[in-house]
Amino acid sequence: MYDIAAIICTHNRDRYLGDAIDSLLAQEGTNYEILVVDNGSTDTTKQVVESRLSHPRLKYVYEPILGLSVARNTGAKETTAPILAYLDDDAIASPQWLRVLVDAYQNQEKLAIAGGKVTLIWPEEISPPQWISEDLAGGLGAYDLGDKMVSITNPQLTPRGLNYSLRRSFLEKIGGFDVNLGRVGKKLLSNEELFVTELALTQGWEVAYLPDALVAHNVSPERLKPGWFLRRSWWQGVSECYREEIAGRTGIVQLGRGGERLIRGLYKSLKYMTNPALSFDNLVYAYGQIGYLKEAIQLLLTPKNN
Repeated sequence: MYDIAAIICTHNRDRYLGDAIDSLLAQEGTNYEILVVDNGSTDTTKQVVESRLSHPRLKYVYEPILGLSVARNTGAKETTAPILAYLDDDAIASPQWLRVLVDAYQNQEKLAIAGGKVTLIWPEEISPPQWISEDLAGGLGAYDLGDKMVSITNPQLTPRGLNYSLRRSFLEKIGGFDVNLGRVGKKLLSNEELFVTELALTQGWEVAYLPDALVAHNVSPERLKPGWFLRRSWWQGVSECYREEIAGRTGIVQLGRGGERLIRGLYKSLKYMTNPALSFDNLVYAYGQIGYLKEAIQLLLTPKNN
């Protein structure tokens, strides 16, 4: 049996996928397998994987039902490894990535979730725009809690999905990833890792940040436009509303929560007009609350089944 399975869930990202796979083929110091879950791709994804299938560690799986959480669950079912490590199709793992994860799980029997530091790879000849704040860089995948291991107790600090691992027994206990959360095609739904991390902490499991489990994330040029951040924030708001629905926290109170956050974001956006990054950061936050409120109002107006 393998100690760990590295799983890449991919949808039409052939320009980055080869580098992601190659970084996994170069892992050091542990017994592992690699699964690429092709989530309904229509580009050359299959050919990219097939050109590397001579490597005995690599396996190709096709999942026609769109959805990141669906693909993640499919990947988990296709392996018997006790640890599942998810890497984004546009990320590059450091050579020690899997070894660091395996060591952590073997040394901490209550560890359910672990992830590491994420740095950003900017497109060639493009400098980070001045209007991207440190928080918005987090939306591009950046994740850094320092150079020492951190035991995470606040779900908001959960490891990033592009560098996210779980103990199989825990994932099976909670029934896998919620397929109503996580990206579906061009719908930028999110919060699936946050929700799973909340469940782990509530059930007495441990969650860890491991700085040496390092991954670098390619920033695609299309994400360096204000509209992408606004759209992502909208779907973040929708995802947050759904997460509250699961937790039984829906109702008229959501209008107060969302309204207060909307006003606060708009106020701060105007307050910090002389600081482009901080002003846009708050505008993006406010825009996300519109998505949240729209979803909350729809829930209030939808008749409940008896």
